[in-house]
Amino acid sequence: MKKLNRLTHSLNTNRGETPPVIKMKYKAFVYVTLKKGYSDPEGDATANALQGLGYPVEKVRSSKAYEVYYEAKSRGEAETLLDEMCRRLLTNPTKDDYHFEISEQ
Repeated sequence: MKKLNRLTHSLNTNRGETPPVIKMKYKAFVYVTLKKGYSDPEGDATANALQGLGYPVEKVRSSKAYEVYYEAKSRGEAETLLDEMCRRLLTNPTKDDYHFEISEQ
């Protein structure tokens, strides 16, 4: 009898409460490149090395790519969160450009 009372009590206390927020899982690719006008010593060195190996390379620009796995309540929130991550940590807004692709998991 006590088990039944506890179960009834727990069911009654959950009534009227807001349901838990369901979050979707997202995977994003963030691509970071230098803005035009900034020197790219890593790209220049790579271009020189490739030319030295006999490849007909004119120019190389280095870049970074990140894979980010995270949760958000909606696609809009997923984009907002990722843009914030890019501006706050993944890029230097002074010298970097970035774009991203997001997909649901």
